[in-house]
Amino acid sequence: MPLPYSLLRPLLFQLDPERAHHLTLRALRLTHAAGLSILYAQAPVHDPVELFGLRFGNRVGLAAGLDKNGEAIDALAAMGFGFVEVGTITPRAQPGNPKPRLFRLPQAQALINRMGFNNAGLEAFLRNVRRSHRAVPIGLNIGKNASTPVEQALDDYRLGLEGVYAQADYVSINISSPNTRNLRQLQSDTALHGLLQGLASTRERLRQEHGRHVPMLLKIAPDLDDADIDVIAEQLQTHGMDGVIATNTTIARDAVVGLAHAEENGGLSGAPVRAASNRVIARLRQRLDRTVPIIGVGGILRGEDAVEKLRAGADLVQLYTGLIYRGPDLVTECARALSRHAKG
Repeated sequence: MPLPYSLLRPLLFQLDPERAHHLTLRALRLTHAAGLSILYAQAPVHDPVELFGLRFGNRVGLAAGLDKNGEAIDALAAMGFGFVEVGTITPRAQPGNPKPRLFRLPQAQALINRMGFNNAGLEAFLRNVRRSHRAVPIGLNIGKNASTPVEQALDDYRLGLEGVYAQADYVSINISSPNTRNLRQLQSDTALHGLLQGLASTRERLRQEHGRHVPMLLKIAPDLDDADIDVIAEQLQTHGMDGVIATNTTIARDAVVGLAHAEENGGLSGAPVRAASNRVIARLRQRLDRTVPIIGVGGILRGEDAVEKLRAGADLVQLYTGLIYRGPDLVTECARALSRHAKG
């Protein structure tokens, strides 16, 4: 029987958030290697769905950011996820932003982070991915190095795509983190056109070299107006992107005014981003062909929150902050809720 997360959370929340994060990942990796994943493993809910050429055992995935270096893929998959996304990875290793850079806001069931794509680099990441047993589809999330000017961002994304292509079940293109300077400029019309055009041509070359089509998805921000969303939807379809992940963290603070750490710079995740995420999903679904899947992320703390994402227009969902507050039980709760919803 899995160890109740309600017993562990108070201990973890006594620690600095980033230290707790690293200790948890290390514990997951070591316990899985020792055959002790029974401490957190759960039988996955059977609710299969096929999207962009992949078969998912259920509709609940892990969002990128929790396991940036792909260190604990198998352990995380054992929690009952239908798919796992790891990264964001950049071509070269980088330390990220100065610490402290991760903050809990328990009253709001939220986090603020300004990690800044801290990661061990592409080669170390790929070694970890190759060691995984791939029990579920694995998404690999790529970004640009902080030292690379935004005008040369395509160079880094190409390197990332070329590096991960052979190992990825799908690739997600992260242009929406608020913690890398000027990154969100890539969501604008002209910049996005150039980026996606370049990546589409690179993907076509890789498809011919490897003899397989790897889906590409774009991860976007919640802080977009309708005109921005409409442009993104048009560009996704123009350049043959296979799907979109909505959304990343928000820079808005309206929902957490007055709370400790609310004024920290960085991206806010958890319950406060739920409504903004759902708004973006709904607008995307209005503008996208039904054949373009949407992965809904942001503010899922219970099964009904996941169902709201599907009602808004998502096809799959991902968890991150909710997992920090609720633990692995949230995976099963959401998967069951989505299965019931899908069956009417």
